[in-house]
Amino acid sequence: MPEQLKKITAADALVMMLDKMGVKHIFGVCGDTSLPFYDSLTKLDHDITHILARDERCAAYMADVYARLTNRVGVVEGPSGAGATYMVPGIAEANGTTIPVLAITSDIPVAGRDRFVLTECDQEALFKTFTKYTRVAEIPEAVPTAVRAAFNAMTSGTPGAAHIGLPYDVLKGELDADEVWADPSFNTFPCRRTLPSSEDLHAAVTLLKGAKKIAIVCGGGVLHSGAVQELIQLCETLGSPLGTTISAKGTVTETHPLAMGTIGTNGSTAGARDVLREADTLVYIGCRVGSVTSEKRTNPYNGEKKILHIDIDPKSIGANYLTDVSLVGDAKATIAALLSTLNTVGTETFSQEWGVEAVRLSKIQKKERFDRYSQSNDMPIYGERLVTEMQKSLPDDAIVVSDPGTPTPFLCAFFEPQQSGRSFLFHRFHGGLGFALPGVVGAHFANTGRKVVGIMGDGSFGFSSGELETIVRYNLPVTLIVLNNSSFGWIRAGQDRSFGKRYFSTKFSTADHAKIASAYGLKSWSVKDPNLLADTLKEAFATDGPTLVDVYTRPLEESEVPVTAFLG
Repeated sequence: MPEQLKKITAADALVMMLDKMGVKHIFGVCGDTSLPFYDSLTKLDHDITHILARDERCAAYMADVYARLTNRVGVVEGPSGAGATYMVPGIAEANGTTIPVLAITSDIPVAGRDRFVLTECDQEALFKTFTKYTRVAEIPEAVPTAVRAAFNAMTSGTPGAAHIGLPYDVLKGELDADEVWADPSFNTFPCRRTLPSSEDLHAAVTLLKGAKKIAIVCGGGVLHSGAVQELIQLCETLGSPLGTTISAKGTVTETHPLAMGTIGTNGSTAGARDVLREADTLVYIGCRVGSVTSEKRTNPYNGEKKILHIDIDPKSIGANYLTDVSLVGDAKATIAALLSTLNTVGTETFSQEWGVEAVRLSKIQKKERFDRYSQSNDMPIYGERLVTEMQKSLPDDAIVVSDPGTPTPFLCAFFEPQQSGRSFLFHRFHGGLGFALPGVVGAHFANTGRKVVGIMGDGSFGFSSGELETIVRYNLPVTLIVLNNSSFGWIRAGQDRSFGKRYFSTKFSTADHAKIASAYGLKSWSVKDPNLLADTLKEAFATDGPTLVDVYTRPLEESEVPVTAFLG
């Protein structure tokens, strides 16, 4: 029979399409409606490794972190019903932080619609709000088309998530084999770089040439675009201090003389805020300039400064501030074009003198604040002391995956990455707890060869502790750090700061996380004395297999947290 007339099942076509797209890893959870897909993964020859997780939300977080570290599409799969609904939080986060994650769900048979078949739900409606593309394939022939469309949507323009739903009878149905073809370039983001017009670039140069004190704020879009070196060159050309959003933490090593660290309400320090206030022109690159970055639009106030905004998403520009010049385009390509345009008109008017001195003074101020607690022997352990001991023993190229809440402000304000690039990953858009623990699994399979550390509060640990079994099953050489303060600390701190210390429903019992981890098979330690922290972390980081360190830390409401505004 000629090749173009050969029939294959849609499940086979799905596996072949993913393989042709260059997918190497799929994170997922089994289910009965997914059996045809699993059977095809078993019997076909391909280069895909399936990583079995313990729930679909965690599997989606694994795929998210995997995508961030590889700049390739992360893939998560799960069954109908609860499998699809459990996956939504992870897909919503990926899409919100512009990470290409493909959600593949199996579904009840098409013939079972409206017959109250167990696990029936409208999957397209479920995922529509949180994806760039969603489709439930109604016929086998639609499967390859849906895969191609999903990859195109995820990696073109503003990156984001996509969803494909596959009914059980569609997976078992047949289509012509010659429908299985793919363009693997759509597996990498950004796959098609866009540029602003020449007129806009010259307008930006005119704005910059008229400025006296320029400061730059970069977001996660710089990392997505791979624009680190171009960003450094722009900072050094303009002599501009550089601040990062939380999502961009570590883009440029904070030992650089122009790097002032994190800016915004969460994890910024007074010195960094003062630098932004002193600047007359702000350049935002690859960030939305939302409530956290702008400190609820108080730094700056609208109309207070000249603003140049560079972003691939035109909807983010001008959303919160009157913008003098906007450059809509990919960060890497746009910064390179801006530098080229600057060079044609000359850069001799720019000086590093103000920027370097402003950053130097801000770092002195930050160190004075940090040193108030960084060597403290008080118990429970201060967040600053934990950062100090992590900084001493963590390898320079380590990857840190952090949950929101208790760890974030201390890491953002005081930890200094020792090399530029993607080294800190934070769960920022929806702020769901339970990200870091499964996230280290995705980081490991990204195959960076770097030490991976997940850091979380004890509230976050409770959301995803079942993935300890996954970590042990694959014997991953990762380290987990739990900040143990028996509370949902961020919410409790908000009650302390904004609601007159009227605490309600934020405390829970103290758990021995080291014993829990040990029961799963991790090597683990509990640390209450700060003088034991350095040696314990050093041993944990050096151990080949999975490790966990349970650190009894001071509650946020009893700490001087580097946060300028809780919700009030």
